[in-house]
Amino acid sequence: MRPPCELVVRYVLPAFRSLVARELIEEYNFSQTAAAEKLGTTQAAISYYLYSKRGDKRIKQLESVSSIRSAAGEVARGIATDKFSVIDAMLKFCELCGELRKREVICNLHKDVISLPEACDVCPEMSVR
Repeated sequence: MRPPCELVVRYVLPAFRSLVARELIEEYNFSQTAAAEKLGTTQAAISYYLYSKRGDKRIKQLESVSSIRSAAGEVARGIATDKFSVIDAMLKFCELCGELRKREVICNLHKDVISLPEACDVCPEMSVR
């Protein structure tokens, strides 16, 4: 049993964090340590994100999804300008997750990762904020 939420944590969240970290460092001149502190992770994890040592092809694919890139940019900007709290960043990610479910991005990822029956309708039925 691998519910869709497990795939969000395993693939979507790392892709999102990677994009936020990259933008904080490249656009807002954060150090890896400062970016890690703001994202609640380690400097080593940020280094892995930046140098593509962490993640697989699915994460790379997710990084190219425009809604993920847009949300990551908004969170990075909010963090850099002190307009986003930790709660704001979490809520933005939850909002993104809901959007990805509605657009079947999570459903397609789920079907790609494990064998599901054609009639699977778990994602559209899930409650979204």
